[in-house]
Amino acid sequence: MVKGLSVHTNVGQLAALSHLGVTNRVLQDTQLRVTSGLKINNPQDDSSGFQISTRIRGDIVGITAVRTSLDLGVTTVNVAIEGGKSIKDLAIEMKGKVIQANQAGLDTNSRTALHNDFIALRDQINTIALSAEFNENNIIKSGATTLAVLSTQDGSTITVSAQIMDSTTLQINATNLTTSGSAAAARTAIETAIALAGDKLAALGASQKSLTIQSDFTSKTIDSLKEALGTLVDADLAEESAKLQALQIQQALGVQALNIANAGPQQLLGLFGIR
Repeated sequence: MVKGLSVHTNVGQLAALSHLGVTNRVLQDTQLRVTSGLKINNPQDDSSGFQISTRIRGDIVGITAVRTSLDLGVTTVNVAIEGGKSIKDLAIEMKGKVIQANQAGLDTNSRTALHNDFIALRDQINTIALSAEFNENNIIKSGATTLAVLSTQDGSTITVSAQIMDSTTLQINATNLTTSGSAAAARTAIETAIALAGDKLAALGASQKSLTIQSDFTSKTIDSLKEALGTLVDADLAEESAKLQALQIQQALGVQALNIANAGPQQLLGLFGIR
């Protein structure tokens, strides 16, 4: 007698289908982990882990935007510093013209030539001050205002004060070498301008350092968050690959078991001599 056969219910088939369905679902999840490289792909994988990973990803995006802002700020200040260094060099070159213009017994032609060179150098200072721009920001030109650089996700900023370095701010706009008297006055003015340019460069350097420190900090924060995210969601591919192979074998065996269960009704027909 064949045991467990029924005309109403194929118990073996139901059991085989149930086990095969479970295997297929687990296999599908494992395949997703292998292909994505993640052990948490959906909320149902780990609801709390999914929530935490979503928040970490959001923080990474936000802090990356902050770092971009800081890097743009650093570059803006760098451009200003390079412009300021060129301006200071021009002021030093102007000092050389002033010293020559203060020589006793200087003839008119020589004085005129020195004066023209002096004015050309002064005009070049203004040209550089106007052109030291990056990302539509210039903090050394006439009329420049402070630069607010985003430094945190909550909207805090690092303020970079403008360090205007045109000839008017350096107090040499009215200087000339046309006479011995004006040349003497220009000597004092140019010394003051050189010192003032140095002070402004020092201030820009301090601002650059603050921005660089904050940018480096945000980079380290991003690295730490990425490491934490990886620990939380990255799949162990060696483990998952081994699991995948085992599940594929289980799936094949499940299909075979289902085929055997499906043969049950044929056995029942055989009891009645039906082929």
